[in-house]
This record gives sequence, structure tokens and C-alpha cells, in this order.
Amino acid sequence: MGEFTATFPRDRRYATNHMWAAEVSPKRFRFGLTAYAVRLLQDVYFLDWIVEAPTTIAARSQIGSIESKKAESDLYAPVPGQLTLINDAVLADPSLINSDPYGDGWMVEMEASDDSPLLDPDGYAQHLIKAWDVAQKTIKGQANT
Repeated sequence: MGEFTATFPRDRRYATNHMWAAEVSPKRFRFGLTAYAVRLLQDVYFLDWIVEAPTTIAARSQIGSIESKKAESDLYAPVPGQLTLINDAVLADPSLINSDPYGDGWMVEMEASDDSPLLDPDGYAQHLIKAWDVAQKTIKGQANT
């Protein structure tokens, strides 16, 4: 976006909160942050969960927070369902999110009760274009135009 090209794996689905979803078994997904999100955050160095596995959570409910060089942000469940696993390796070393966002940097596994909010790669690409347009208007003070 902007001067950078957004590239992301086509073998997974995506949430509008810039998380990728890799299906590990039917309706069970491993989630992590996209490289786009990591680029926006810059150098993730702290990760904290406010939920423990296993627990049932609603879509868009807060599950934790993440801190980086640029921002502190809350993390929200991308789909409703059961949080079944937290990646202890990334909790111990959040820099895995920076170095391998689509591999060892995954954060949680969930059994989705509804996976319809997840976008295919083309849908996510369109979402990025729309999100970038809104971001640019916000930066320029034209958000309401």
C-alpha cells in the first residue's frame, strides 16, 4: 500500500482485522497477523492474552493486546467459536511475529462456529484497497468527505 506492494499467501483466508486464517482441520483455523499488519505495527515486542484456552468467544471480542515500536493495540477474535490453543512460542518470543508472520509467528487456534466473516485472498486484497483509501483520507484530514 502506498509505496509498498501488499503480498500475502493465497492458500489461506483473511479477516478484516488483518489476521490470516489457515485451516488446520475442518472449521479449525490457525490465526496470525498479516505482513501488512506487522508493517503497520513495526517491530512487535510484547504480546499478552486476556483469555485462556479453551474458552468460547464471540467474534470481535477482545482476546489480548500487542505492543510494538509504533503502537499498542488490542487484539480481537476474528471469528466466533472456541479458542483452543495459544502459541506459547510466540508468547515467549513475540519477535517471531516480525520474522515469520505466516509461519512460526502464528498466535492462536480457534474452532470457528461461523467462518463466513473470513475473506478469500481476492476479497482481502479489495479490503486492503478500501482500508488504504480511508487511511489516506484520515491522514489528510478528509475522513468525512
